[in-house]
Amino acid sequence: MLSISEFSEMCHLPPQTLRYYHSEGLLVPAHVDEQTGYRSYLLEQAEQAMLITVLRGTGMSVKLVRRALDEPDATPALLQQHSAEVERQRQAQDEAIRDARRFFDSWPEVRRRHTPEMTVVSKLVPGTSAVRDPYEWDESDAAVTATVQDMVKTVESCGAVVSGPPWQTLAGETPEQKRQALSGEGPCWLVKIPVTADEDALAALPGDIEVQLFEAREEVSIFIPGTFSIAKYCTALSRLVPHPVDDAYVDITRMRHLLHDDGVETAAAIRTLDETGADE
Repeated sequence: MLSISEFSEMCHLPPQTLRYYHSEGLLVPAHVDEQTGYRSYLLEQAEQAMLITVLRGTGMSVKLVRRALDEPDATPALLQQHSAEVERQRQAQDEAIRDARRFFDSWPEVRRRHTPEMTVVSKLVPGTSAVRDPYEWDESDAAVTATVQDMVKTVESCGAVVSGPPWQTLAGETPEQKRQALSGEGPCWLVKIPVTADEDALAALPGDIEVQLFEAREEVSIFIPGTFSIAKYCTALSRLVPHPVDDAYVDITRMRHLLHDDGVETAAAIRTLDETGADE
């Protein structure tokens, strides 16, 4: 029999790790003294300790390692699933590192600009209700992305040309949209895409895609790199609202979020104090 210190040295596992594996039922000592609580191990248990170390070295959780040891035939599939998850995490970390570099290389600043008149196509994003937590935000973001992709394919198949980045904006252009947004039942988002097209191409669009004229306006905007999130939405809002504009104010009810490949640019209309406030 080997004491815990001897087994620890032999297997290169700290005693506290062995105690943890014991508590989790992963590597149970061959004997535990009832009076002292001292743990003892058999030499043959070094093989299981080795397998646990190898599996834990992949980043697998104790739960997955236990399953792999209990079901050896399922281990290749478990490793494949874990490998895919590690790759997803690695990609997310790489993206986060890129975002962090962009933030600190060039801190997001509010800019003022003139946005010209343009023809846009507009569609409600199905399945998007009021967002109450980050998970619902992720689902809403996925729905917006799918709607953009579907609209681009549709307008191009009708002979129109996408002429600028798409954007999403809160659905509130009609009384019914406002009612659904306020009630939380949704849809809560509209997607708009600038297009260049002749009358025939626009007439060929399906009924759920509306053709609109986006009026020229002055805007303030801020670009925040990376995937859209609640925190980034609130950051943009907190930076745009107090931005000083002479004899005018920033109208957050006319806010849009332009979807670029490397981030989201949030823009809000500037209204003069004597403006009537007609909807776009």
